[in-house]
Amino acid sequence: MNWYGDGTGWMNGAGMIFMGLFWILLIGLGIWLVTWLTQRDRPTEKQESPRQILDRRFASGEIDATAYAQARRLIDNRSSDMGETK
Repeated sequence: MNWYGDGTGWMNGAGMIFMGLFWILLIGLGIWLVTWLTQRDRPTEKQESPRQILDRRFASGEIDATAYAQARRLIDNRSSDMGETK
């Protein structure tokens, strides 16, 4: 009786290579999935508006009242120009 063949079946040679590739692919897919799920749950940081940056710089003393007023006028004019259609 020769139940398992003569040793040249699927689990020798190419079969072992494909089995190794299968496990590498499966483990890689698992690592990618865990990474994707953990990064997706992070809260996104809200970017500051130009006005908030200006207010923060004035409050911390980086700029004086004159520079603050001038920059605020520029920001306000720019935002009103963007709202208009030409």
